[in-house]
Amino acid sequence: MIQRQEYLNTLIRFRDKRLIKVLTGIRRCGKSTLFELFIDYLKSAGISDSQILNLNLEDGDYLDIETGKQLYNYVKTRLLPENKMYIFLDEVQRIDGFEKAVDSLYVNKNCDVYITGSNAFLLSGELATLLSGRYVEIKMLPLSFKEYVSAFPKDANIERLYTNYIQNSSFPYALELSSPGDRKHYLQSIFDTIVLKDIVSRKRFPDIAMLLSVVRFLFDNIGNTCSTKRIADTMTSMGRKISVHTVENYLSALTDRRKSLST
Repeated sequence: MIQRQEYLNTLIRFRDKRLIKVLTGIRRCGKSTLFELFIDYLKSAGISDSQILNLNLEDGDYLDIETGKQLYNYVKTRLLPENKMYIFLDEVQRIDGFEKAVDSLYVNKNCDVYITGSNAFLLSGELATLLSGRYVEIKMLPLSFKEYVSAFPKDANIERLYTNYIQNSSFPYALELSSPGDRKHYLQSIFDTIVLKDIVSRKRFPDIAMLLSVVRFLFDNIGNTCSTKRIADTMTSMGRKISVHTVENYLSALTDRRKSLST
């Protein structure tokens, strides 16, 4: 397991602070693994297993928890009144009304609450509304090159590692896949989930093919200055007529996570 030390140190600094710790980031960037690393740290610091409640709400064991009230009642029955409890709620956005449950746990002084959610569901503006300034957001990215290098022997060729890092992606699980074909399928599944499931379903764009064309244009022009008019003109010249306004809507959806942060 790669030690995400920078993020781990951030969680350690905010431990026991009267704030809800919200870990956000793109799907498969390692949020759940960071929880595991932090839980290992807590245990090494003397926290007992009974004081830690770690729920991955996408796990089949918790499918019967559908509302914030059900989530709160589930956690409440497992609290130890005389002990500090560390509560980890992974993929909390699956629960309808989760913010009420999280707020209710937050007001319990014996609860230190940590939650995760993908960028598609926990945008900064919504967090500010849902959790009313009671949270600190920790924005997580896939592996940095330094973290990537740490997964290999110290005598590994650094230039080759950098080439592999650029070509094979920085998603942690990609390191586990030795076959180029397997990595391609894995990365495609992440792309499909983010673009087709998260963005399209959230924004209800009717023309998925056009959205994908704009995304491909952006990929082909990484490092180049792009304007919405240039994108619209290029798409139109290729026989896919699109207005500047529609391009703006697509770009807004694709970059929503980077808007105001208090993302």
